[in-house]
Amino acid sequence: MALFNVRIYGILQDEQQRLLVSDEFIRGNFYTKLPGGGLEIGEGTRDCLKREFMEETGMEVEIGNHIYTTDFFQISAFNNRDQIISIYYKVIANDLSGLVTREKPFDFEPHQVADPAKEAEVFRWIHWHELSPDSMSLPIDKVVIDLLKRNA
Repeated sequence: MALFNVRIYGILQDEQQRLLVSDEFIRGNFYTKLPGGGLEIGEGTRDCLKREFMEETGMEVEIGNHIYTTDFFQISAFNNRDQIISIYYKVIANDLSGLVTREKPFDFEPHQVADPAKEAEVFRWIHWHELSPDSMSLPIDKVVIDLLKRNA
């Protein structure tokens, strides 16, 4: 049975014009994507993004303007029966001091990627001038980065 999988993602930039990305190890593969995750039953999209940021980064954030909602068919990268609908918002964080980030892509500790059945996540910043759709692994994230760069 095919399902819709609704994903909510955040665009968080710092004062140095860098975008926060999530480097993830999922099912034995490496992905760079925007922070966020799946909408749960009974949850609004903005509340979902607040929850995801708290779970993933430990930060309380404010959700700003809507940036983009998927307007084309996209099958899930992880389940070829599900259609992905992704919604993107600007995210505002008043305090980034507790956010742990890495400098290099996929800079995992060895134990984080030792078991392909496990998942791991680390965060890093990409400078705006270095950012391109190719910085992202997932198709909808690529569209969003292209949109952001064209409208900057």
